[in-house]
Amino acid sequence: MSLRITPLTEPDHGPSSHRLVWLAEEVPGDGTGPAVVDRPAYPVGSASLRLFTDPGRAHLAELDLAVHPSDRRAGIGTRLLDAALAGARAEGRTTVTAQVAMAGGAEDEYAYGAAFLTARGFRAVLTLTFTRLATADVDPAARTALAEIAAEPHPGYRLTAWNGTVPDELAETFARSRWAMDDMPMDEMDPGAVVWDVDRVRAVARAVEQRGELLHTVAAVDEADGTIVGFTELVVPGDGKGDGLHYGTGVLPAHRGRGLARWMKAESIRTALTTHPGLAGLVADTADSNTPMRAVNDALGYVPTHRAVYLQRELGEERAKSA
Repeated sequence: MSLRITPLTEPDHGPSSHRLVWLAEEVPGDGTGPAVVDRPAYPVGSASLRLFTDPGRAHLAELDLAVHPSDRRAGIGTRLLDAALAGARAEGRTTVTAQVAMAGGAEDEYAYGAAFLTARGFRAVLTLTFTRLATADVDPAARTALAEIAAEPHPGYRLTAWNGTVPDELAETFARSRWAMDDMPMDEMDPGAVVWDVDRVRAVARAVEQRGELLHTVAAVDEADGTIVGFTELVVPGDGKGDGLHYGTGVLPAHRGRGLARWMKAESIRTALTTHPGLAGLVADTADSNTPMRAVNDALGYVPTHRAVYLQRELGEERAKSA
């Protein structure tokens, strides 16, 4: 048996990225001839690169690499990684990131993935904690508390909400409010620069809809001028079951320290529980260094489930040294 690496490409490009994929297979013989009928090739691993195409992130690639546990430590991961990094260089990428999860306290699995990547030039740059609010734990008293938080007066502000694509009359100001994410704590990770405009916020909503999911947004409005100064987004499975996922919560710097994030998120949770009674839970991921957002989630009853670490490798430095 020998190893064959087959490159694949995503047939359709998304609005801001596309993927390259490599499939690793064990094949009879030397891998150059046809497979033997009674001994077919079988997959043992894969690697994919998400290549961002918007201008502020055109230097980035996001790696996802997996090898079947029984086939590890046989050079398969190294071959896949070499292929992916070569693909990244060919596409002009200078930074590659990868996420390794500590799922349910599986430290050995994390240690294996992290050790594999760090031995090959990656370094840890950001740690996330995933938290979950189990809807079964939101009893009548907790629901009442959420409603009270959502009803708290915030002088000078009011809440508004919509499903799916932002209404036309709010589109411009909503796009500007997305700048609240520009200074989100990212530690040493290079996230690129995302330029939010009306076309982009509408494209995100369309992408969620095309996946068959539901996007619900709650926003805080400055009553002095009618502009949106903060938002929180929740994506729910189309059938209203399983776990919903918080996409992002942000408040523009000039309006922070007024409890708007907690206010908006409480209203988002309250609406989700009422509109989608079949939901199992709501999931959020937050950088460990994002203390204010972690405090909001803790106050609203979210419980940590696992952590994940982003590792990063700069290909541009390699190019500079060899030039």
